[in-house]
Amino acid sequence: MAEAKTVETETPTAALQRVPADASPALIKQIVDQDGGVILEEFFSRDQVRRFNEEIDPFMSELHAGPPDKVDLFEGFHGSNTKRLTNVVTLSKTFREEMIQDQRVLAIADELLLPVADSYQMTAAQVIQIGPGNKAQPLHRDLENWPIFRDLGPNTYNVTINFLTALCDFTEENGATRVIPGSSHWPDYQDRGKPADTFPALLNAGDVLLIDGKIAHGGGENRTADAFRRAMAWSFTIGWLTSEEAHAFVVPIDLVKTLPPKIQTLLGFRSFYNSSKEGGTLWQANYEDIAKYLEL
Repeated sequence: MAEAKTVETETPTAALQRVPADASPALIKQIVDQDGGVILEEFFSRDQVRRFNEEIDPFMSELHAGPPDKVDLFEGFHGSNTKRLTNVVTLSKTFREEMIQDQRVLAIADELLLPVADSYQMTAAQVIQIGPGNKAQPLHRDLENWPIFRDLGPNTYNVTINFLTALCDFTEENGATRVIPGSSHWPDYQDRGKPADTFPALLNAGDVLLIDGKIAHGGGENRTADAFRRAMAWSFTIGWLTSEEAHAFVVPIDLVKTLPPKIQTLLGFRSFYNSSKEGGTLWQANYEDIAKYLEL
């Protein structure tokens, strides 16, 4: 495991730091708390990325680009030439059996989210493919899914993290995600920054851009003629917030029964407890864990 080191700069003025995939969760948390994110190099193997892409390719080919039936938080948020695929747990064996069950992922999520709540859930797992000519995404913070946290600003809890996984190499030309390191500490979260403030997260396939809910970021402009930038944004959030994706209603129960209890919790098939924070039990049936009702 990589040794923890002291991070000296409180408000960074350069691109996000990069650490090896086996960096300790404590070091990762230290960097994320300071910068708002970190790049985890070679987190998933090229073979895992290849198999994942092969599994979701048929479903991606059936999608139409653009957001005709979606309501954008900001104009252009979804992208005019961007495809977005959800329900990845069901569609990809590699994701549900290897990636989401990766003990490094769960250890990092534990480190960042358990101080806030006793358990957490996967709020979304979304493949995002930015096509040629797609303009840069408006800058935003992921916690804006729950607007009260935007209003509370930097002193609020960090309630969500995003393991943005590169499914191809990210370059400035093909739409690498843009980030503003240190924007998690800005006093006014209505201020999302300007494109000139951003740095591109240049990634190799299999690298992970791990960001918290407080950092301003957005997908970059794809300036190529024929290249597609594909990534998977999969996010965890504390258990007492409503998830972006309704996994409990779209993932087949027979598939859920093959997964470990912690993964069932991530998908909303087990109740949420918050006893260490003197909070109540949520998402239950007859005052018992929903897993009993579902016979898990």
